[in-house]
Amino acid sequence: MTRLLFLLLLSTLFAHSQQKNQLRFFQTDWGRNVSWDAFCEKTKAAGYDGIETWFPKKLEDRLAADKALKKYGLQVIYLAGADKTVDFETSLIRYTEDLISIASSAPVAINCHTGGDFFTFEQNKAFIDAANKIAKENDIPIYHETHRSRFSFNLPDTERYLKAIPDLKLTLDISHWMVVHESLLESQDKNLEEVIDRSYHIHARVGHAEGPQVNDPQAPEWQNALKRHLDIWETVIRKRWSENDRPVTITTEFGPPNYMPTLPYTQVPVADQWKANVFIMKALKERMTGE
Repeated sequence: MTRLLFLLLLSTLFAHSQQKNQLRFFQTDWGRNVSWDAFCEKTKAAGYDGIETWFPKKLEDRLAADKALKKYGLQVIYLAGADKTVDFETSLIRYTEDLISIASSAPVAINCHTGGDFFTFEQNKAFIDAANKIAKENDIPIYHETHRSRFSFNLPDTERYLKAIPDLKLTLDISHWMVVHESLLESQDKNLEEVIDRSYHIHARVGHAEGPQVNDPQAPEWQNALKRHLDIWETVIRKRWSENDRPVTITTEFGPPNYMPTLPYTQVPVADQWKANVFIMKALKERMTGE
């Protein structure tokens, strides 16, 4: 082997290794109260690769978001959801129409709040099947978030859907299940295996047995909850890394009120939402890549 060929091979292997260990972080725009330009500028400066947001319904809002995303070189994951305030048939039609519209804008992925806890198994499956069909037709990943009040509001029910729908892909927001099951799911590692195998996007927020969000993930009283979430997220990331070279996408999703606890009367948040999200991004980067 010539020296040039050897160096080329070494470079290829190095590049492959680097690519395999990539993470892509997205910042939630939940609670955004500044312009798209200001928000995207701050997001880029913090070290994020993109944002996750509900698909803007108004054209002027969508154009402003697109302009800011391009200006700061950010990617986007769009959110979509089923309307639970209407009957099943109407909800399914609206859900399908929304996904077709969102897919035409070619986001990195679409994250769905799919179905509802009061829809039947067959009705919820219809939502999932419709989304998966659109995903294939448009070659865009559509993930279904583990979320309270949706088909995936708890672990046992989600397992049932996973068994019935082989191409069901999840966004894992494990914080919701901590509340539903009133624990950190310490005894459920075996039952979580299939969920982890089918999780392709992560919502990184730390929950606890009595709520979907700790007030401050850096506080010492929440270190057990933080470690439990980091351990689960790491397992998902390593699973995806073992299968392909595509970066794993993660949205830091600490929210504003009413998720963030506030003082009574004044409604002043007891911690900083932005700092909590950036802390989670840095903690995951350090754990997974040493950065």
